[in-house]
Amino acid sequence: MRKRSMIAALLAILVGTAQAETITARVNGLVCAFCAIGIEKTLKGLPAVDQVHIDLESKIVTINTKPEQTLDDATLMKCIADAGYTVTSITREP
Repeated sequence: MRKRSMIAALLAILVGTAQAETITARVNGLVCAFCAIGIEKTLKGLPAVDQVHIDLESKIVTINTKPEQTLDDATLMKCIADAGYTVTSITREP
């Protein structure tokens, strides 16, 4: 019985500390508000995505995922490519 309580406590700690991820992508071809709206709409349609922020001046797309969810590089790059743009770099932080 004690072993089950310890496992339950450990699981509660792990679930409680799950964090969202911030993904930053540098995107070629991102030059206007119309570009930004297209990319934002595409990314917000993904189940793991919570928020999207686009900085046109620096050509950077910042994506915040939902807690306990992730967005892999291949999916991100495909979504942006399907919108007509090219990802040149991706960085991640918790």
